[in-house]
Parts: sequence; C-alpha cells; structure tokens
Amino acid sequence: MSVVEHLIEGALQVHSPNQDERPHGEVSLIVVHGISLPPGKFGGQEVCELFTNCLDTSVPELASLAGVKVSSHLFIRRTGELIQFVPFNRRAWHAGASSFDGREHCNDYGIGIELEGSDTIAYAEAQYEVLAEVCASLMVSYRIMDITSHSVIAPTRKTDPGPAFSWTTLKRKLARKL
Repeated sequence: MSVVEHLIEGALQVHSPNQDERPHGEVSLIVVHGISLPPGKFGGQEVCELFTNCLDTSVPELASLAGVKVSSHLFIRRTGELIQFVPFNRRAWHAGASSFDGREHCNDYGIGIELEGSDTIAYAEAQYEVLAEVCASLMVSYRIMDITSHSVIAPTRKTDPGPAFSWTTLKRKLARKL
C-alpha cells in the first residue's frame, strides 16, 4: 500500500465536500477514531453519507446529526474495505476542538482515520491489518512519528476509539510493516 499524490493506492475514492486547505501544509499526526451509524450498527452507508452531506437525518437515531459537516481522510470498514474521502494534503474535519502535545487544532496537521466500530465492541482483525498498512505508508510518506486517538486529543468531548480498541495489536502489526 502506498501514497501517490496524497491518495492511498487501492482505496475507494469518495469525495467529501467537508475539507479545505491546511493552513501550513504540514502533516505530522495520525488520529484514530471509531464511528458507527446508527450507533452500534455496522455495514450500512450512513458513515459515507455523513461525510458527503447526504445523511437522512429524518431517521430518529440520526436526527442529532442534522446540519453537521464532518469528514475524515479515511474510513476502514470492519471487512477491511478502505475508503478515502479527503486527500492527505488537505484538511479533513474530523477532530473538532482538539490539542496534541500542547498544539491545538489537530485538523490543521493531522490525518483522521475512522474505524467502523464502537467503544465497547472489539474491532475486527481486518481493520488492524489495514490500519497498520495505512499508518506505515503514511509514516514513511510524511515522516509522521505520532499516532493517537480522538479521546486523547479531545478528552472532555470524545471517547473513541474506546477501550475496545487494542493499541497493543496495532503497535505489533505496525512494527512488522516498518
């Protein structure tokens, strides 16, 4: 898996309008997220619809997302399918109010990777494999040294990817790829 012109080769490319220029052009952080829509349900199109502003918010479980404009660079389904919404040289809107190692506005310099999942349901082996491959490619292409979670950069607002995510598994798989 490699990065070519700020895109991951082999990923399904789906354009999200929820992106803009990075203010300094810098990419130096990977942020791992967890998402499922409706909450706790997997395999539907709702996450893709959210990132492309096509989500049907008349569904009661999704009503709170009306008017929300968010995106991520990548989405990894439980099957390992990889979808890219925003090129890495552009700012995706995944982190919100955030800070890492004393620096605010993680969207400005971070790459957001959403995993289809929840805080309490174990993530799939296929997701760890693809995540490790992607992280290794990004680390080499952009000389990224830091990988963190949404819960670390926004601790008062977010809990994802949650205790069901195994950092040990990711580190072990990533070490094999670097």
